[in-house]
Amino acid sequence: MEKWSLGVFASIDAGLGVNLDVAHELGVPTIQLHAPKKETRTQENADKFLARLADLGITITAVFGGFEGESYADIPTTARTVGLVPPETRAARTTEMKEIADFARMLGVDVAALHLGFVPHDKDDPLYKAAVDVTRDVCDHCADNDQALHLETGQETGEALLEFIGDVERDNLFINFDPANMILYGSGEPIEALKLVGRYVRSVHCKDGTWAEKPGEEWGAEVALGEGDVGMEAYLRTLEEIGYTGPLTIEREIAQDPERQKAEIGGALKLLGELKAKLS
Repeated sequence: MEKWSLGVFASIDAGLGVNLDVAHELGVPTIQLHAPKKETRTQENADKFLARLADLGITITAVFGGFEGESYADIPTTARTVGLVPPETRAARTTEMKEIADFARMLGVDVAALHLGFVPHDKDDPLYKAAVDVTRDVCDHCADNDQALHLETGQETGEALLEFIGDVERDNLFINFDPANMILYGSGEPIEALKLVGRYVRSVHCKDGTWAEKPGEEWGAEVALGEGDVGMEAYLRTLEEIGYTGPLTIEREIAQDPERQKAEIGGALKLLGELKAKLS
């Protein structure tokens, strides 16, 4: 795969990410896949999907887990409902995340990824140890599949994420770096965080956003790539500095407005293509 191969976040069925037909129409060679519904995660369906991808000339680079009941309505709701941290849903979601990793294996994909959820800042909080333990559990399952587990950035500062990875103590645990999430959650300047955690970054999102008036208390706003506060040229230059050569996966989740979504992803592809040419 060429350096900084372009890609989009996509889905098989209704859900997060663009439809595969849109990805093909936009001409992208890679996708990250949002895991399909539980009942469809079979070897037969994996084989059919792989055959379709082969026809379209598209490669999956990661499979992302997501769960029923997750809501990003506001920051407190996100903390309460997202990922494997909330105690009420942890056991069932951990089982499902392992099943998603197994489905990724059926697809021949060696990366499973997810939003882990809000890890407490206080290491003495029982939820912190629980988050470490559940991450170890999923990492060990992925290791049995010869897979890595990628945690998507957002909720934690770069420093906190580094400490957490150190505490988990698993050599197949890495980062899917999303610069806009750092801004949306108010968790720190993305470029500085990228420099700090760079040795663990094995996949990335290309997404943009603007800061909230009260960062960390209110959501920032997601915007079209190049129109926010990330600074995409600085982002790519920093990816170059840390030695990242993997796919640049565009994420633009406005499924309620598919025409705008397609147009803005097309604009993002154009921008990234120009930046790649400039920096090569």
